Amino acid sequence: MHKIVSSALAASIALAFSHPTFAAAPGQAATVQEAPLRAHLAFLSSDLLEGRGTGQRGGDLTVSYLETQALAAGLKPANGNSYRQSVRIAGVKALPQESSVALVAGGKPLALAFGKDWVWAPGDAQAEHNLDAELVFVGYGIAAPEEGGWDDYKGMDVKGKVLVMLVNDPAPTTAEPNRFAGKGLTYYGRWTYKFEEAARRGAAGVLLVHTDASASYGWGVVHNSWTAERFQLADADLGSGMQGWVTDATARALFAAAGQDLDRLRVAAEDKSFKPVVLNARVQGQEKAAVRTLEQFNVAGIVPGTDAKLKNEVVIYSAHWDHLGKQGDSGDTIYNGAVDNASGTAGLLAMAQEAARHPARRSQMFLWVAAEEQGLLGSAAYAAKPLWPLDKTAAALNLDSLNFVGAARDIGVQGSERSSLAATAATVAKAMQLNVAAARPDLGGGYFRSDHFSFAKAGVPAFSISGGRDWVKDKEASDAKQKAYGARYHQANDEYDASWDLAGMVQQAQFTLNLGRAVADAPAMPTWKAGDQFGKVRESAK
Repeated sequence: MHKIVSSALAASIALAFSHPTFAAAPGQAATVQEAPLRAHLAFLSSDLLEGRGTGQRGGDLTVSYLETQALAAGLKPANGNSYRQSVRIAGVKALPQESSVALVAGGKPLALAFGKDWVWAPGDAQAEHNLDAELVFVGYGIAAPEEGGWDDYKGMDVKGKVLVMLVNDPAPTTAEPNRFAGKGLTYYGRWTYKFEEAARRGAAGVLLVHTDASASYGWGVVHNSWTAERFQLADADLGSGMQGWVTDATARALFAAAGQDLDRLRVAAEDKSFKPVVLNARVQGQEKAAVRTLEQFNVAGIVPGTDAKLKNEVVIYSAHWDHLGKQGDSGDTIYNGAVDNASGTAGLLAMAQEAARHPARRSQMFLWVAAEEQGLLGSAAYAAKPLWPLDKTAAALNLDSLNFVGAARDIGVQGSERSSLAATAATVAKAMQLNVAAARPDLGGGYFRSDHFSFAKAGVPAFSISGGRDWVKDKEASDAKQKAYGARYHQANDEYDASWDLAGMVQQAQFTLNLGRAVADAPAMPTWKAGDQFGKVRESAK
């Protein structure tokens, strides 16, 4: 590892002091180079940066590296004279041993163990809550007028109550095979939406009922996340006083003790005629948590546009720089995050180097956002306080985990179909002799789990570009290599390998840069597809 770190550092220093920032000769194309991408990738995923953790030393080092490299590439500071944008974050860690909070059903407390049977934490970054709140089952907790007037609340005043909800969306039916995106997952199915909707209605808390199938992951994922420190934006709208999950077994015991049949209510919740059910149960006791406030940073640089009018509009390329940092009881386990997302971070640096030498008609912003792993916090902070007006932002193109396997004959543009970006992406792919990868049902709600979604919610046409799967070399071996990454995802062994063929990463970065350039040079900005729920946000803001 030490040889990799030292060689990458040497290459990075050489890059910083030798790269020309002057414009390229007319007619030359912006061509992403593998050498700088590899150097950045090796360094960003090295032990020296300690996994780029939120609120950790490695994260601070990463920000310093990125702003230095943005300057070296020839980008202009996007925030006045600074490349940094402050992101104030609250860190919250539940303290179950110091708390007395309990579920009481039929007048008797349930014997529950924190972590094993349920998890919770305050969603409003307050260290202490005294709770005595009625429990109400609200089905999926969804209010979606465009889905035939679906409303799980039916006008009930839930202020001060703790809401029990199912995760995911109502399932499609024979009569309505496409409701809530059919087999795909809509934003209404994401647990983040359910917390947000409950807070908007003044609920005291939310408890989500977990199953492997509905959540698309096991209880272990919930346990690991909610027993560790969690983060939220300190300056954003606050959540409810209690947010958490219960296992399916806990939910069954709770409903039975409250005189209800969970299975029967699950069936009822699949129909839009469902009405909230008040349970003979309460949340009672004191909830305590350790709370701290910290400052992290987005890093942003600009390539000014060349057109006198269009330079006032911008195309954004984004990637999150953070990963899981140092963890473990002694804090000595490093989660390097080479693929997720040192690759996207490095890809943007290599793209910026070329874009600065080949300016487009519109301006271009390269944006490295913080705390994606904590819930898209950096991109959400940007969207709340943008460095460029959102109504002058043509598109946001995101890179999250680049193709480390090898070159492919196709490219992934899922999510582009929500806007006119799909047609532009198809044109760019054809020019690069690439096929657009066939769309697949978004079973895990991937569109809502990467930083582009913060821009989409704010009305900016946005999606993430993913690598292809139609491999140019050795399909069987390449498929196996890609599949094996699943076991490394968010694990300590997501490490850089000097033997990686980076042709796929270069290809993915080049496509993204070409697509952004096509948008930046087009006569008009992209538009949302008619009826898309996120396009409506920008229209309503006019």
